[in-house]
Amino acid sequence: MVKNSERIPLISPSPSSSTTEGTASKFQTIGNIIVSIVGTGVLGLPFAFRVAGWLAGSLGVILAGFATFYCMLLLCRDKSASENKLQGTITYGDLGYICMGKPGRYLTEFLIFISQCGGSVAYLVFIGQNLVSVFKGQTFSVASYIFLLVPIEIALSWIGSLSAFAPFSIFADICNVLAMGFVVKEDIERAIGGGFSFRDRKAIADNLGGLPFAGGMAVFCFEGFGMTLALEQSMKERNTFPKVLGMAFTWITLMYVLFGSFGYLAYGDETKDIITLNLPNNWTATAVQIGLCLGLVFTFPIMVHPVNEILEGKLKKIIWFQKLNNNDAENSITGLGKLGTYTSRAVLIIGLAVLASYVPGFAIFASLVGSTVCALISFVLPASFHLTLLGSSLSLWQKALDCCVLLCGLIFAAYGTYNTIVGI
Repeated sequence: MVKNSERIPLISPSPSSSTTEGTASKFQTIGNIIVSIVGTGVLGLPFAFRVAGWLAGSLGVILAGFATFYCMLLLCRDKSASENKLQGTITYGDLGYICMGKPGRYLTEFLIFISQCGGSVAYLVFIGQNLVSVFKGQTFSVASYIFLLVPIEIALSWIGSLSAFAPFSIFADICNVLAMGFVVKEDIERAIGGGFSFRDRKAIADNLGGLPFAGGMAVFCFEGFGMTLALEQSMKERNTFPKVLGMAFTWITLMYVLFGSFGYLAYGDETKDIITLNLPNNWTATAVQIGLCLGLVFTFPIMVHPVNEILEGKLKKIIWFQKLNNNDAENSITGLGKLGTYTSRAVLIIGLAVLASYVPGFAIFASLVGSTVCALISFVLPASFHLTLLGSSLSLWQKALDCCVLLCGLIFAAYGTYNTIVGI
């Protein structure tokens, strides 16, 4: 999930002090949407298609894309209905507060916190598995590579300016595209050379228990829901946002379906949970894998930044921390206060690395995150907020649709979580 640096401050749980006018054009907004959503999760889609079958996987991606698109529109409507209740820019946490009071804000912030932690752990697992693949024959395990990264990530987390990491985020996205291109190229070469038969690839897996797993991976790939309000806010012509969002989602969904299908068709039952692990053992494929790892190493601080913001926001409210910081709750860059902030960031990264070392595989973990927090953030909360804020003005079919999304989101989260844990 490589995201650009501009999305990070906008996930902050605290509302902005003022509302800013958007300047982004339609074309720029489409680009921002794609960069905010498309990330390394897409490299796990071929494995999801292997588990579910190419037809079932395609339908699952289309359904997840449509549901995410619909709920993003709901969130924008909820924001419009709430603009007279709070001053300044309204965040996802603000909507939770308006609908459910303080528990709603805490719940929304908690889910965003867990979602970002999950994405950060997925980064570490992805890097570890690819490094093991690149340096075959070495005695290092995935966990070993993860812990070797800890000092580097701690040092990077202490850098104050996130803009310094923007070039690496772009570099990682380029490597992501190159990896996808390699898979498509490999598929075409195998098709021309008769390396596989289309009849050997299952449309629907024999074990239907794999469908929720693939659904969780699909939802994970559309993660980026926390950027919805910020993306709309950035537009110069906000009334065109639904149309622009629809165009972007159409292209993203089509790309996901094609890439997942191509990857599964190319490697069949040999498809690994990260498709780059299937690439041939030559210098170009190795360069792409190393490039992906380097890009993620330097964009990891961007991924954990929202978590640091939430933790440090809570930390500043603690009396002993204010005393360390010379009784200045708003400033965390002086003396012992700065040391406390750096320590909290180091402890967070160590904790995430320990958790990542116990993850059995990238795809399993990504599906678990998608089935739980991503499903709740993307489906359950938007539908419940919409019913709470605008329920009295909705038609019967609109209420029924929102209730259906809410109920299906809860069932999917529960069963998907159970199915993934059983798989582990």
